[in-house]
Amino acid sequence: MKNKLSFSIFVYFFILVFLALGTWQIIRLNWKLELINSIEVSLKSEPIEFNGSNPVNFKKIKFEGKIDNSKIIYLYSLNEKGEPGFDIVNPISINNKSYLINRGWVPRNFKVKKFLLNDNKFEGVLKSKSKFNYFKPDNDVNKNYWFTLKDEDLLTYTGKKFSPFIINHINKKDNSYPKPKQIGVNISNNHFKYALTWFSLAVSIFLIYLYFRKKNY
Repeated sequence: MKNKLSFSIFVYFFILVFLALGTWQIIRLNWKLELINSIEVSLKSEPIEFNGSNPVNFKKIKFEGKIDNSKIIYLYSLNEKGEPGFDIVNPISINNKSYLINRGWVPRNFKVKKFLLNDNKFEGVLKSKSKFNYFKPDNDVNKNYWFTLKDEDLLTYTGKKFSPFIINHINKKDNSYPKPKQIGVNISNNHFKYALTWFSLAVSIFLIYLYFRKKNY
C-alpha cells in the first residue's frame, strides 16, 4: 500500500510540473504577442524626435546628427533575394553620442565606389545590434571587410565606442544605392507549441497512470 501511495505522489508531482511549465508557456505567449504587436505599431507610426538618449528597440525616430564619411564600414550582408553585398554603415554623432547608422545594401562589386552622405537630418529605426556570432569569420579591418560590428574592431577602426543600438536609415529620396534595409518583426514565437507539448505530456502521464491503477488496484 505504501509503495502504491509513493508511486501516486511521484506521478502527480510530475503532472503538476508539466502543467506548471505549460501555464508558464501560455504566459510567455501572451507577453510575446503583446511585444510583437507593440513593435508593429511602432514601425507603422510616425517617427518621434530622438536626441541620442534612452534608445528603444524598434523605435521609429527622426533626428539631427553629424555623419562621419571618413570611416565608412562595409559590412558583408545578403539582400532580400540572397545576393551577396555590403551594408554601408557610418559612424554618426547625435548630441555628442556615438551611434552607427546602417544606410542600406549595395552589391559586392560596388565596394570600390564612395557612398558619401552630407545630410544632417535623418529618419530611421533603432535596433539592438546582433549578438556576436562565433561562426562568422573575423573582420579584416585593414581591408575594411566586416562580418560583425565587433566593439573591439570598431574601437580600432574609428577610435570610438558606440551605442549597442544601431540606426537603420529610412531613405525617402530615391531608389538608388544604398538600398535601405526592410525592418520587420522577426521574433520567434513557439510558446503555443511548447505549451501544447507540456500539457500533452501531463495528460498522457495521467491517462497511463489511470490505466495502471485500474489494472493493479
